[in-house]
Amino acid sequence: MSDIVIKAEHLGKRYVIGHQTAGGTTFREALVRNVRELWNKTRDLARGKPIIQGDRQEEVWALKDVGFEIERGEAVGIIGRNGAGKSTLLKILSRITEPTEGRVTIRGRVASLLEVGTGFHSELTGRENIYLNGTILGMTRAEIRKKFDEIVAFAEVEKYLDTPVKRYSSGMYVRLGFAVAAHRDPDILLVDEVLAVGDAQFYTKCTNKMNEIREKGTTILLVSHNMWLIQTVCERVFLIDEGRILRVGDPFPVIQDYYGLQEQAAEKDSLEEEKAVVIGFAEVRDPNGNPVKETLPDGGLVIAALYQCRQEGFRGHFFLRVTTPDGFPLYTAYSKPRTFTSGRGATEAFIPSFSLLEGEYRIWVGVCGLDKEKEKVSERMLKIDVLADPGYPDPKFGKFFNKVIWKDDGVG
Repeated sequence: MSDIVIKAEHLGKRYVIGHQTAGGTTFREALVRNVRELWNKTRDLARGKPIIQGDRQEEVWALKDVGFEIERGEAVGIIGRNGAGKSTLLKILSRITEPTEGRVTIRGRVASLLEVGTGFHSELTGRENIYLNGTILGMTRAEIRKKFDEIVAFAEVEKYLDTPVKRYSSGMYVRLGFAVAAHRDPDILLVDEVLAVGDAQFYTKCTNKMNEIREKGTTILLVSHNMWLIQTVCERVFLIDEGRILRVGDPFPVIQDYYGLQEQAAEKDSLEEEKAVVIGFAEVRDPNGNPVKETLPDGGLVIAALYQCRQEGFRGHFFLRVTTPDGFPLYTAYSKPRTFTSGRGATEAFIPSFSLLEGEYRIWVGVCGLDKEKEKVSERMLKIDVLADPGYPDPKFGKFFNKVIWKDDGVG
């Protein structure tokens, strides 16, 4: 008989949100809107629904009719676009929020790492927070004392152990939080994307640790946009979109479906009015301007893209990002900041030498605001095959992106 530790049945989570009405409308539009809102509020009141005064009410289902079973010792990846419902699912499994409908059955101790600094008090030192966070996760003081040195060594914060964590960087927060959660010896470990803020060395250490505790029988649920991490750690993957599980299976085919959704979303970008700048078309060309699908390591490439600016004076960068087919990041390069003018335009990035090993790669070209955490990003994904060249020396990784030359000409 299989050993099921997590079972979700018809799981759903609904949020009621309100929208402030925008200004600048005509008298007729305002009158129609007010009559509609009055009717909606009267109907909602009769149905017993909450009323949000002054706003327009809308119900949003972050999850809808989700069901699955996870066995002890499994490592399951959860992937999907932003807003698909991944984090909501982990919050329900962590008992941070309750489902609107359905139920979840969990067997075993759960440790979760969902946000940077979760379970920490900013005024306390790293030493004090180890005891605080460990206690929140269900460890006894004797357990924490026994594993204290291991936690500190793993987090690599010995020098700052008696410093208030409010002075820690986000990477130090994650190192300490992951170290406490991983050394709790949980039955179930939930991790939500927080490892993305760590450095590469610690990232590898966390990956090895997750594989180690999985071999000891710990069940792992991992939310990440890093497909390399998903393939390295997980043996099964859930693809979630618009609150529903679209596919469950082995990592590689499910990840390919995820990239398919990404491409579909990119096609819709041109219709999204809220985007300040939208990449409408992109392709890879040789230095003579001919479209290409493959290149030699020392062959020059031109990444060309058309865009449309809908927000006069928008400040941002163009960017290039190269990844392996499974999402492992290799290089990223940004153009100089520029101020966009309304209308259509074109940009080109010339790479004198695409010095990578033989194989298939993905090139993402796009635009983002100067404040990358707040401004929305529009991008297109391109594919390129690097061919073997016996006469070419070993590629010098990290060299070619230092020579990216950006050219930007308006076309209307």
